[in-house]
Amino acid sequence: MKLLYDIGLRAYQKAIALAAPFHVKARRMQQGRAQQFERLQQAMQGNQSPVVWFHCASLGEFEQGRPVIEAFREAFPRYKILLSFFSPSGYEVRKNYSGADYILYLPFDSEANAAQFIQLVQPKLAVFVKYEFWHYYLQELQQQQIPVLSVSAIFQKEQVFFKPYGQFYRNILHRFTHIYTQNNQSLELLRRIHVTQASIAGDTRFDRVLQTAASVKILPLVEAFVQQQQVFVVGSSWPADIEALNPLIRKYHSGLKFIIAPHELHEAGIQAILQVAAGKAIRFSEATAATVGDYSVLVIDNVGMLASLYSYGTYAYIGGAFGKGLHNTLEAAVFGLPLFFGPRYDRFQEAKDLVELGCAFPVKNAAGLLKAFEKVHTLPGVRQRITENEKQYVKQQAGATVKIMEDIQRLLNKKA
Repeated sequence: MKLLYDIGLRAYQKAIALAAPFHVKARRMQQGRAQQFERLQQAMQGNQSPVVWFHCASLGEFEQGRPVIEAFREAFPRYKILLSFFSPSGYEVRKNYSGADYILYLPFDSEANAAQFIQLVQPKLAVFVKYEFWHYYLQELQQQQIPVLSVSAIFQKEQVFFKPYGQFYRNILHRFTHIYTQNNQSLELLRRIHVTQASIAGDTRFDRVLQTAASVKILPLVEAFVQQQQVFVVGSSWPADIEALNPLIRKYHSGLKFIIAPHELHEAGIQAILQVAAGKAIRFSEATAATVGDYSVLVIDNVGMLASLYSYGTYAYIGGAFGKGLHNTLEAAVFGLPLFFGPRYDRFQEAKDLVELGCAFPVKNAAGLLKAFEKVHTLPGVRQRITENEKQYVKQQAGATVKIMEDIQRLLNKKA
């Protein structure tokens, strides 16, 4: 399995190099990692402060880890914070994040890269968010006796850790000092493979969305568009989501306002959304406060606004669940919006909880979406009940950051 792991990593790096001339994401990954050790050495030169290392795969994991990063900054102001990303979708959006002192791409996992990275950074503590399990980095951290935590981790029985042939990957989990799981199911799976240095802390995203809701941004152009009407916000949509939404938008765009934020800003995808309500849809970048209220559909052609857009919503559709998997539901749930999404949501505990509570409605096709929406939209009292139950659920699930920080305090005080 180790040989396959190494071969897989080398093949992935080769694929990135081959795709770079033709694919923006691959090109950014390659360029971001070019001469990265020289840049890291220069950045760390002369640093006398202790360093904590936070690693996130992408933007979603960053938002998940952000409450812990910011709580750490407040509790340990003398520490420098190094934040690494694997994916451009995290690094490119948060490369100027003021809560970290150093922000970079994580060098690809290898024995040499891990040794050089740890030698340059010399972290007193490493924190990996959710899904990150890199063999060589964790091996080097363990050998250097540097504590490493996994936060907001979630596991499924289908993962390789729990297969008869998964011993190599089980060994990776044993290298963590502690694993904080989102739920009891994950904890039980770990116990079955004798990973005992684990406990339930919950999902730090609940803490993050409550922070965001408390400091939501006012968007004057969006207010001019909404004009106190009911709003259906579509977040992180893919083409399959727009196909499912098409009949609903066509039927209701004269009585509802639709705000649609695509997951990826491809021109063809944006044009497809504009055509759903041709003549009544406009891009955010082309809208003006004087005329945007005349339109029924506002297409968001930038990044970073979605969490604030949900605050204007009456209903929300969350994209991704007709494809690889559902995107972030909690950014909308914190505002008490009835949620709709596709059928692939089983890997997301909060989505399953919200479905069970009757606050979220998974659908298999456009007809199912239209039926589910009309039930919530027309029956008296349904939306109010959903809002109350959903907000209560989010508040009850908060607190993971506090639990994790209490342990970090003890861990670092013990090392000191």
